[in-house]
Amino acid sequence: MRHILPNAMLGIIGGGQLGRMFTLAARAMGYRVTVLEPDQHCPAGSLADVHLCAAYDDPAALEQLASTCAAVTTEFENVPADCLSSLAEHVKVSPAAESVSIAQDRIGEKAFILNAGLAVAPYLPIQSAQDLEQALDNHLPGIVKLARLGYDGKGQIRVKTAEEAKAAYRELGNKPCVLERLLDLKAEVSVIVARTGPGEVTTFPAAENQHEAGILDISIVPARIPAPVADEARRMALHLAETMGYVGVLAVEFFVLQNDVLAINEIAPRPHNSGHYTLDATLTSQFEQQVRTLCGLPPGDTRLLSPVVMVNLLGDIWRDDEPAWDRLLSQPNVMLHLYGKQSARIGRKMGHFNVLAESVDSAIRQAEQLKDQLKS
Repeated sequence: MRHILPNAMLGIIGGGQLGRMFTLAARAMGYRVTVLEPDQHCPAGSLADVHLCAAYDDPAALEQLASTCAAVTTEFENVPADCLSSLAEHVKVSPAAESVSIAQDRIGEKAFILNAGLAVAPYLPIQSAQDLEQALDNHLPGIVKLARLGYDGKGQIRVKTAEEAKAAYRELGNKPCVLERLLDLKAEVSVIVARTGPGEVTTFPAAENQHEAGILDISIVPARIPAPVADEARRMALHLAETMGYVGVLAVEFFVLQNDVLAINEIAPRPHNSGHYTLDATLTSQFEQQVRTLCGLPPGDTRLLSPVVMVNLLGDIWRDDEPAWDRLLSQPNVMLHLYGKQSARIGRKMGHFNVLAESVDSAIRQAEQLKDQLKS
């Protein structure tokens, strides 16, 4: 495969914080970047060499991407797959439309994972109200999740009874869903894979993830799980990437059950919130890996340089003024990353900070103290 080298123009569809961090990584490595994003004030737009302010499926914008870029990637999975297929006829696209489309629909995603010989939580596909007329005991208590477009806890309703499941399906607009059984969990973890091709693949250390209201709150690395469990998560993530023939950065989220058995929750064909710790705590970040795999280069070294805790900063802590950033910036082992969003709102991801420390325990203690200070 021919390498795409610095000074080439790289394209990314999506201009949010993931697009912004991709742009920063690419420009630091000597590449130029074109962002396709309809929001003229998007986080990535002001940093890119070219901002195409147009819809993701705009024909003229896609033609410009194809004619001016050496390769194109995405920052999120809900880009129309047919747009990626059309682009791929003229320019390298990574990840491929086939991989992205798997992650766009929970029903198809779970079926693909099972067909790959890997475990998921027990689930029932719901295509119509009739699907909820059968016995649901094996799937309750559970969560009704939209098959498409749900994220950060949106489009998900917890249910205990069959009647609640039916009501949830109606509340979600009678759209295709899955009813997924709630499991007794020991932890939730994620593994991020970077793959250029067969034999050119690596993983980052597993992150232990804690959520609040369905949104990632903190990621702890290394994850506090037994080494054999972390190794198995890595093996499963690699197997899935190989089965998909995946090229790019792939995040795989896992449930860790009380008996240390793993079940895959979901996948994301892109860098992931739980991988933001890599910006400061690993030799290569997940965004550098996105650039490298897009350009046909082997993935970089993923060794962990320090125990780390990543903390999401949501719009909840913005009040009449900016939060007290001096509380973070006065700490020499804390790295602040803000996304350049113009307005804050409840639940919106505005940035994150990483706490690097001698041990996971000390990083957690400091991260929790700083979280409390920012909220006060």
